[in-house]
Amino acid sequence: MTKTILTLFVLLLTASTLTACNTIAGAGQDLSKAGSAVTRGAEKAGATK
Repeated sequence: MTKTILTLFVLLLTASTLTACNTIAGAGQDLSKAGSAVTRGAEKAGATK
């Protein structure tokens, strides 16, 4: 019984970890796109060389 509960806990923890990795990767991509947009805007305005 204890072994089954421990196995279930490990599986749930693993699934949660993998989901978190995908979420963080998506957030990183969103931030990267936002940074690119700011850079393009600055270049268009002539703020950078």
